[in-house]
Amino acid sequence: MFKYHCLNPIADIGLDKFTGNYEKTEDVNEADGILVRSAAMHDMELPEKLLAVARAGAGVNNIPLDKCAEKGIVVFNTPGANANGVKELVIAGMLLACRDIVGGINWVSDNKDNENIAKAAEKEKKNFAGTEVQDKRLGIIGLGAIGVKVANVAKHMGMEVYGFDPYVSVDAAWNLSRDVKHALNVEEIYESCDIITIHVPLLDSTKGMVDKAAIDKMKDGVILLNFSRDSLVKEADVLEGIRSGKIRKYVTDFPNPMTAGQEGCIVIPHLGASTEESEDNCAKMAVKEMMNYLENGNINNSVNYPNCDMGICSQAGRIAIFHRNIANMITKFTACFGDEGINITDMMNKSKGEVAYTMIDLESPATAEMISKLQAISGVFRVRVVK
Repeated sequence: MFKYHCLNPIADIGLDKFTGNYEKTEDVNEADGILVRSAAMHDMELPEKLLAVARAGAGVNNIPLDKCAEKGIVVFNTPGANANGVKELVIAGMLLACRDIVGGINWVSDNKDNENIAKAAEKEKKNFAGTEVQDKRLGIIGLGAIGVKVANVAKHMGMEVYGFDPYVSVDAAWNLSRDVKHALNVEEIYESCDIITIHVPLLDSTKGMVDKAAIDKMKDGVILLNFSRDSLVKEADVLEGIRSGKIRKYVTDFPNPMTAGQEGCIVIPHLGASTEESEDNCAKMAVKEMMNYLENGNINNSVNYPNCDMGICSQAGRIAIFHRNIANMITKFTACFGDEGINITDMMNKSKGEVAYTMIDLESPATAEMISKLQAISGVFRVRVVK
């Protein structure tokens, strides 16, 4: 019996996927797995028995990834599950920026008591005129699940689309319209595009990537969209760009005191994935990932450990070893089994940065003494008996 705890409300359509071998607990210290959305976990004391954290969404900046890795706790996210919801809001944000729809709506609201509002509107509407997106050049930085969907929709809207992503996946490449032009560097996007939208993860290498130097390269009157993370953009530089006329509009899904209510900023209250469909998809995917890991030791869509999948174990035993990605570890593991006369029937080792994950199937169950020997090897974080 596995126990799980929800730090945030998780859609029932996802929780209903748990079988009878799972029980929800209100005590986080009893949990084998934690399901989370936006709850902050950095100051949380992680339970000793905790095996997995599944984030029902893509961003994981609320989870202490390194701390979890060193404790042998696998952190999952759900890439692509909310991509359609975010894509739709990006397109909406682009239209809001090109056409002064918000200004027009506010004018109507302010003049609601005017009996001649229809006639007045005909005189005032010129103040809210905008531009169409057709034939405009859209630059997309990051061609993951969301970026690809935005690119394909924009092509159908008659836009000229450029995409930049040096690490684009095979799946993304297959799903991307062949009419999307490949930019060789991000500067090409900055220098040539009328509208720029950012879809990259927040990393040390991407934090503050859109700064004054980047903005200075952009076309005058550029529209900038940020539906990824606010820290990707140095918003003080963006506000200066708006004041100087370099930036026509800045659309962001991350409200904060710097941009809220500022001239030239359209600030949305983090609605990107806030649709019933997105929340349902994320919940179902998070539960599926957690169950596959807890029952079989398989890792798919982890952000702190490598993907590693050996299917359902048909042997007498399976163990999982979390360890540093250093030389000679596999030799040490296999030597332990050889000394005990335990035969290995299958094995898989994968690494991700400084950490690695090894799954081993055995002809006979591992003994407590064997687990202790493995745990004692320098560089091993955790040894888990899956079966």
